[in-house]
Amino acid sequence: MQTVEQPNWWQRNWKWFLPTGCLVVTLLVAAFIGAIFWFVFALMKHSDVYAHALQTARASEAVRAEIGTPIEEGWFTTGSIQETGPSGSAELAIPVSGPRGGGTVYVEAKKSTGRWTYSELVFEADAGGKRIDLAASPAVEQEQ
Repeated sequence: MQTVEQPNWWQRNWKWFLPTGCLVVTLLVAAFIGAIFWFVFALMKHSDVYAHALQTARASEAVRAEIGTPIEEGWFTTGSIQETGPSGSAELAIPVSGPRGGGTVYVEAKKSTGRWTYSELVFEADAGGKRIDLAASPAVEQEQ
């Protein structure tokens, strides 16, 4: 009697294992990249400069008149924040929106001896490009 050799596990299962393995690796890489983006955005949104700029925009009568209330921040803040001890710099573009429209709060700030100084703090509306200088607002003085 002749013995028939049975195919091994790989020969029997490669057709489903290979695409499934590739899919799992792709999903893990995508999750890792997503986690990095989430971490960076979370760090940016928890900075003093971000919180102060958003608070100033929400307190501005001109911004509230332009886009309405409540003013909500958007997801994709762009820019950079660099801090080294008591010094640093920040350049941010924070998307905001309200019931009547949206816009962007632009921030340029320097940190020296532990205190942020804002060279630019401006709201620009999406519709029409109207710019509102938030640096002239009384809410600009940052609490220490």
